[in-house]
Amino acid sequence: MTSMRLTRKHILSGRLCRQIWSVSEKRPCPLMGIRNFSNGKDGNGGNSYENDYIYDEEGNEKIRPGGGKTRDLKKYFKESISRVLSPEADIPRSTDLVIVGGGLVGSAVAFFTAHKQTKKERDILVIEKDPMYTRASSALSAGGIRHQFSVPENVQMSMFTTDFLRNIKFFLGEIDEPPPDVQFNHHGYLFLATPEKVAKLDELVKMQRYLGAEVELFSAEKLKQRFPWLNLDGIEAGSLGLHGEGWFDPHSLLAALKKKNISLGVQYVNAEVIGFTKKLDGNELSEQYALSSVIMKDSNGKMYETNCSQVVNCAGPWAAEIAELAGLGTEPGLLSVPLPVQPRKRFIYAFHCHNGPGISTPLTVDITGTYFRREGVGGMYICGASPESEKEEPSIDNMDVDYDFFNDKVWPRLAHRVPAFESIKLKSAWAGFYDYNVWDQNLIIGGHPVISNFLFANGMSGHGLQQSICVGNAMSDLILKNKSTAVDLTRFSFDRILRNEKVCEDFIV
Repeated sequence: MTSMRLTRKHILSGRLCRQIWSVSEKRPCPLMGIRNFSNGKDGNGGNSYENDYIYDEEGNEKIRPGGGKTRDLKKYFKESISRVLSPEADIPRSTDLVIVGGGLVGSAVAFFTAHKQTKKERDILVIEKDPMYTRASSALSAGGIRHQFSVPENVQMSMFTTDFLRNIKFFLGEIDEPPPDVQFNHHGYLFLATPEKVAKLDELVKMQRYLGAEVELFSAEKLKQRFPWLNLDGIEAGSLGLHGEGWFDPHSLLAALKKKNISLGVQYVNAEVIGFTKKLDGNELSEQYALSSVIMKDSNGKMYETNCSQVVNCAGPWAAEIAELAGLGTEPGLLSVPLPVQPRKRFIYAFHCHNGPGISTPLTVDITGTYFRREGVGGMYICGASPESEKEEPSIDNMDVDYDFFNDKVWPRLAHRVPAFESIKLKSAWAGFYDYNVWDQNLIIGGHPVISNFLFANGMSGHGLQQSICVGNAMSDLILKNKSTAVDLTRFSFDRILRNEKVCEDFIV
């Protein structure tokens, strides 16, 4: 197909839309950067973005660098998966700690627990059913991290993760090896606000600054001076993260965490949890019980049972299924309340704009909730938005991308806010899942009042990537000390659901 540049008006009029969006094969790239879902220019995945691309002014591939960090990371990631998460990996008959889910949250829990042990006090087993992370939330996310939240604990959790990334060599470095490079881009987040929202935004910025976040409130005049590419129609102010915010490569962080975990003795297995066995915790009059073993099957359908002392639910969007296997939502009393976490599908679109905002552009969140950010050099951007209502939530039965959502919702908003985006070239798109807490869109962490050894680390509702490190640290404290020490996350316990209390976050993107 001949390369062409179309304006939004062309697409909206229906002309040539099939030529720009003829996506014949949908596959997620297992690495950082753009995920391309087409067969590519050569029909054999030639435009699959295995490495960072450089584009000419028309958005066409100009150079494909070889032998870079991205290729090395992909090689290591594949080797580690085949070595550690193969069906043939030994599944132990017993272990101390079982972590269900080997993504960023589960791997962070495993790391901090293993890292803090003065000696090998606990054997740690991580069970992951999707070793290629084809449906993993963190792997398919936009990679953002911000300190701009309305709930103080959310600010503190993201700041904790930023500090970890700044000191990643200390935590995850190996002797005689270069430190992990997670490609942290410190360009910040920019939240725009209408006149009606300015007073509230100013109040939140003061709270964030009090907690140590480097955030500044800009008037419309200052926004125009700093970001001349913005159309400020309907905008009175905006808050900008000056330091510690931006985006990074989640796959690099996950690979580094897993590599370190393995060196610390953590075991990963490729299997799916299908049940638990239970026992009374105490005497026969006790209302509490404990999970005594986890039942799983490998990719060949072979069944295993592993005795355990504690279970941590880090299953992301599918956490409610694991909780139900443990007994939540299946029996009377306190067990009648299910874990209120559901998978919610979100789309990320990658496009090229030859005269768009420059390399230092922050991740910009419009008043409509639509966001965009730069993706490397060469005029590439990624963008997305959440549905406006429950009725518009897309099906979670597949990984298909809704291009009409981009055409009808996302692009018009982008073009209104950034006039240069009237003329863009859509390059690729992919879908991922939020572990969406339908109760109040916030983290659920800690234990259950009836199941004494079953712990939650769920429901971060799109914030899991930026909160995973702090959650992993907090969970390790609960496991080892029965209390959280770095950030007080008491308000996020499962008990708040039983008490009919909510912790509401205003900054959901």
